[in-house]
Amino acid sequence: MEISILLVGFMIGLRHALEADHVAAVASIVTQKQGTSAALRHGVVWGLGHTITLFILGTSALLADTLIPDYMASILECAVGFMLLYLGLDILWRMSRNGVHFHVHQHHGKRHLHAHQHHGDPAHTDVSAHQHKHKSSFPVRTLMIGVMHGMAGSAALVVLTLNVAQNFWLGVGYMLLFGIGSIAGMALLSAAISLPFSLSSKRIERFVGYLQLGIGIGTSGLGGFTVFNYFY
Repeated sequence: MEISILLVGFMIGLRHALEADHVAAVASIVTQKQGTSAALRHGVVWGLGHTITLFILGTSALLADTLIPDYMASILECAVGFMLLYLGLDILWRMSRNGVHFHVHQHHGKRHLHAHQHHGDPAHTDVSAHQHKHKSSFPVRTLMIGVMHGMAGSAALVVLTLNVAQNFWLGVGYMLLFGIGSIAGMALLSAAISLPFSLSSKRIERFVGYLQLGIGIGTSGLGGFTVFNYFY
């Protein structure tokens, strides 16, 4: 019985990684062409931050044998909404800064939208264009996003844990397996989302432009909708 409960925790953790706000957040992180291995690392780090917060808050709730107040859960959900709004707008701003443009072309009497990114010769010949600062090897920003999501999702996890846990240690094991499942699910999801951004060809680049635009609009839209629901 206990093993089946722990297995359920792991499977729910895998499923938890596929929630809309989680997918939107991680998709916004891996839109930069950093490779599948980097995206995998971001997914693991997001899951780690998410799990740490869930584990701390969930264990505290188990010890106190109480639930997180509804008003606090709503505030945390609203904070996640603002975060998603920022991440989505950041993608759109980066697209504009990096010269991703959308033009309407007409061929053989048919009009279509075309996305491309300008790579002028000066950018390749100018030495200063290639001077940049290397980012930290550990993605702290991704960890903080995971922590924020963990805070927002802790209320639901505590309810689940209190319902299935027959004792304190079973509840801790359930949350731990839940966290491991969410780490695994988010790592796989991040790697899958990053695949188009790791390929290079004119057709792929065009597709990536549309994909980035969709992720930016979708993420900011989901964040805006979450914030709207909180206030109205």
